[in-house]
Amino acid sequence: MHFKWNYEPPTPQQQKAAEQLASSVNISSTLAMILVKRGITQEAEARKYFRPQLSDLPDPFLMKDMDVAVDRLNEAMGRKERIMVYGDYDVDGCTAVALVYKFLLQFYSNIEYYIPDRYDEGYGVSKKGIDYARDNGVSLIIILDCGIKAIEEIAYAKSVGIDFIICDHHVPDEVMPPAVAILNPKRADDTYPYKHLCGCGVGFKLIQGFAQNNGIQFARLIPLLDLCAVSIAADLVPVTGENRILAFHGLKQLNQNPSVGLKAIIDICGLNGRDISMSDIVFKIGPRINASGRMENGKESVDLLVERDFSNALSAAKHINEYNEQRKDIDKQMTEEANQIVSKIESQRQHSSIVIYDENWKKGVIGIVASRLTELYFRPTIVFTRDGNFATGSARSVAGFDIYSAIKSCRDMLLNFGGHTYAAGLTLRWDDVPEFRRRFHKYVEEHIVPEQQEAILNIDAQINFKDITRKLHNELKRFAPFGPDNPKPIFCTCGVYDFGTSKVVGREQEHIKLELVDTQSHNVMNGIAFGQSSSARYIKSKRSFDIAYTIEDNIYKHGSVQLQIEDIRHPSV
Repeated sequence: MHFKWNYEPPTPQQQKAAEQLASSVNISSTLAMILVKRGITQEAEARKYFRPQLSDLPDPFLMKDMDVAVDRLNEAMGRKERIMVYGDYDVDGCTAVALVYKFLLQFYSNIEYYIPDRYDEGYGVSKKGIDYARDNGVSLIIILDCGIKAIEEIAYAKSVGIDFIICDHHVPDEVMPPAVAILNPKRADDTYPYKHLCGCGVGFKLIQGFAQNNGIQFARLIPLLDLCAVSIAADLVPVTGENRILAFHGLKQLNQNPSVGLKAIIDICGLNGRDISMSDIVFKIGPRINASGRMENGKESVDLLVERDFSNALSAAKHINEYNEQRKDIDKQMTEEANQIVSKIESQRQHSSIVIYDENWKKGVIGIVASRLTELYFRPTIVFTRDGNFATGSARSVAGFDIYSAIKSCRDMLLNFGGHTYAAGLTLRWDDVPEFRRRFHKYVEEHIVPEQQEAILNIDAQINFKDITRKLHNELKRFAPFGPDNPKPIFCTCGVYDFGTSKVVGREQEHIKLELVDTQSHNVMNGIAFGQSSSARYIKSKRSFDIAYTIEDNIYKHGSVQLQIEDIRHPSV
């Protein structure tokens, strides 16, 4: 795959702002320019960006209904009511449940947690879960990462004497459930200053509000921030504002003193002794927490996350790792089958979206398959499987296209749906899938723009190899944690050529290990280009080409850096 490079040279105004920022913050002009292009132009903003402070977290009571939620929680604890912490079965839901449960358990023992079974109960609040709560004397449910659309279910709970506090971050409908309190920064009537919290983040605000109201020191919340970092990374929410503060300090906690359960997962992932990053969470820690919910029941992940004994945690982590290995096999098979379906649809090239279905696909893996198809074809994608007379679907989108709105346009056909701009879930009758596909395709055709269907690589700066110093690399690390809306800076260098030692590597000879010379500065740099061996013949011809890359630590040569090549551009492309 080759990308369309998007690079905008700085304007005179941006150059002036970058020079002033570089001088006042004492960083290179290159990195000051990246900050300016990301909207950070003042010294105070830059210092806050480089040193996120927990003291800058917004007051939780700025969130609509926070006072009501805290009052109801205090009342429940004062009356010795049984409390249930209920959550979704994905990483965000499991970490949120673990965070709220672990914190409240320090002060109150009449509490339990519940994760619905994906295959038996489905997404969100289930009647089975409410009946379980009623039969076990629960009178207050704190629900996390779901619940904002569970109008009928929460009305039923209310009729049997159970109150709900909703902590959600999915887009609400005009009519909301009859809960005692609804904490959701995306509420139309909420003026909370940060709108992009994940479910675990909303749960954190609840316990922050509870602590503040009850005179509990904020320091007692800090050990739980590792769960926030895991959730923010895995749920792919913007790493800006409040999320960036929580992720920054959560990563610090994860690296220095992780909870017992996360420490066991770190061991299983082989991340011991490494500086764990957001990308390690996305590709290693997160998938393992997700695996139990995808393959069996997500409660096993919460059991692990709240475990206090390391030997028990390690045993549970190994078991969850087995689920992850099973998931990989099923994922691979389903992705291959999905690709075959897409390639057989002759008219697929004329469509701006992909909607495919197979009644035998595993419900817990369709979201991964949708993600892979989106990455491969650069089209909004929905993958369905069958559940009795119903179709359960998982949707993923391309940059800039709101797939939630596309699905919402077909809401008269849907039994249930929810999600974000880039990811959503939905349920409808199996027989209605063909008509849904026709209407969804039509909406996408009318609303998507060509640029949203291209593989675009946003270049932050054009530099020469002489600019790549240890100082620059150390300054780059201060831009972390990386994620959506705060991506790792990508550089490009034009006119490089092979030093003579570049070679194809990898089990299937799919990667290139590079040693390159910059024609401008004549400096030499090492690099690795994953999955780009198709460019090897051109590179070995000694002709010049352009590269786009990130700057990384060379883990095999301590103290040195290497380039991770994102794309190689040469005349034959």
